[in-house]
Amino acid sequence: MTTISHQAPIDYLAVADELVDTFSLTAIERDIKGGTAKAERDLIRRSGLLALLVPKSFGGCGDTWLTVLEIVRRFARVDSSIAHLFGYHFLNLVTPHMYGTEEQKRRYYMETANKPLFWGNAFNPLDQRLVAVREGDRYYLSGTKRFCSGATDSDLLLVSAKHEEGNGPLIAVIPTRREGVNVLNDWDNMGQRQTDSGGIEFSRVPVELGEVLDTPGPIGTEFSKLRSSISQIILTHVYLGIAEGAFEQAKLYTASSARAWPASGVSSAAQDPYFLRHYGDMWVRLEAARVLVERAARDFQSAWEKEWGLTERERGECMMSIATAKVMTTQVGLDITSRMFEVMGSRATSSEYRYDRFWRNLRTHTLHDPVEYKLKELGNWALNGQFPQSSSFF
Repeated sequence: MTTISHQAPIDYLAVADELVDTFSLTAIERDIKGGTAKAERDLIRRSGLLALLVPKSFGGCGDTWLTVLEIVRRFARVDSSIAHLFGYHFLNLVTPHMYGTEEQKRRYYMETANKPLFWGNAFNPLDQRLVAVREGDRYYLSGTKRFCSGATDSDLLLVSAKHEEGNGPLIAVIPTRREGVNVLNDWDNMGQRQTDSGGIEFSRVPVELGEVLDTPGPIGTEFSKLRSSISQIILTHVYLGIAEGAFEQAKLYTASSARAWPASGVSSAAQDPYFLRHYGDMWVRLEAARVLVERAARDFQSAWEKEWGLTERERGECMMSIATAKVMTTQVGLDITSRMFEVMGSRATSSEYRYDRFWRNLRTHTLHDPVEYKLKELGNWALNGQFPQSSSFF
């Protein structure tokens, strides 16, 4: 497998495509098995892609979010669990850049590029059961977090906890294998089977002051608020990739194995008029989603490059662009991953194919962020020109 040398130009997408080919060979087997994609994670480690966003001055590739997001999309066509883990690695990695000091930014970028490190998280802001208590020159974490995607087999965890005294969240970076951290490995949902999105128990886990990001990091700046948009744009690319993967698998099956309906008047499923009508409609919707996603990615990259000079309006417009794309990919993806069976037929429901994995993966994700609330906020923007308040979902 091709690996990245940061001393010479490299085609990162070609490296990713080699991984896509490898992941596709075991995607069905691993969907059945669930658990941790240890071998696949190690392939990503060895590929050098974990340092894509690390600036060259800190030993990384110095590439852009556009490349990262394109790789997320390509991974998701064959394995949306790996796509999720890969994308969220970067969400966690850049958090010290957005919330921390210059020294923390430098430290974590350099460590990630040099070792390399795979990031996971215990950040779920809706779960308030993890509490931080300060004792002298340390904090201690006790409690539980759920939906800790990528925690298993990670090297570092981005953690958010509730201050005992109620002074907002404590945000810190700690080694996953630190004493007192118990990754439960209890994720067993119908979709996204290998994202390791289960729980973590913390038993008086020590946190050094130098590992805490939210003091004196400027969480209130427009650039720091952009973090929620990172998770949104990543998942938008996961959704699009799932839809594209389902569409391609449907095409292959229709061409090779589907049968024309007896009343169609044709001998080939590829000429069945209603199959053609379905494919035409799915294509139009998929193309619309692609246009919106690619625009949103460019808008996000532009906002990211403005860094601390980003204005409230620029961030708001970026949020709306991403939300528009996410609504479209949710709707189109759920349609295609279900409608694909209309153009494949009953034999395609055999468990040997597990074509339902595309719908299961997408449905599992989309339930975490109801599209109706996105539409409400988009409607308020379209009608009243009002941006939504910054939150975990905008």
